[in-house]
Amino acid sequence: MLDLGLEGKIAIVTGAARGIGAASAKLFAEHGANVVSLDLSTGCDVTDERAVVRAFADAAREYGGIDILVNNAGRANRKPATELKREEWQAVVELNLTAVFLCARTAMPYMKKRGGGAIVNLASIMGFSGGIFPNASYQATKGAVVNLTRALALEWAADNIRVNAVAPTFVRTDFTTPIFSSAELTARVMQHTPLGRLPEPEEIAAAILYLCSPAARCITGITLPVDSGFLAR
Repeated sequence: MLDLGLEGKIAIVTGAARGIGAASAKLFAEHGANVVSLDLSTGCDVTDERAVVRAFADAAREYGGIDILVNNAGRANRKPATELKREEWQAVVELNLTAVFLCARTAMPYMKKRGGGAIVNLASIMGFSGGIFPNASYQATKGAVVNLTRALALEWAADNIRVNAVAPTFVRTDFTTPIFSSAELTARVMQHTPLGRLPEPEEIAAAILYLCSPAARCITGITLPVDSGFLAR
């Protein structure tokens, strides 16, 4: 029997105020998890190591530990590489990559004490592809997330901590408003979408839930595309 239950598990979701993060937090709660939602709007900047350590300690103290981490917080700066300022590059790196590392590193000891855990990082189809729009900092960081996922999966396997990632295609959220507000850009996205439909945030959340659930207990180190066929080309 497929076991997707998270009853009694303590799950931290970053970037949980909207989009995929909000959908994940909601779905996890529906499957029995105690969910701690971290976001700038709740006062936690996950690029700030001290804020991360404090937030994770508070969650562990309130619920008795940490079992699941979803590293969802992210940003993009869609402009040609020659126009991308160093500070703009660095801001993307800090949130999309460094914060993923900081949150995972902070969660690991709590999970180890619980006898194991599950981490899911948000990668992207842009971690495997040069993309269809100029977005060098995002593409670079998401490619790094794919390999960071593999590295941590191997390093922490002996502690029964599984580390995986999900690689969404374009999803209609506030994050992609600049694309989907343009009929021309939307048409370009759909040209690279063999299924002819894009996933909703709830469908990305379902993939994340699966990788965090007992049903995926033998899966670690993988990045699961949810891309409507984008990467099959």
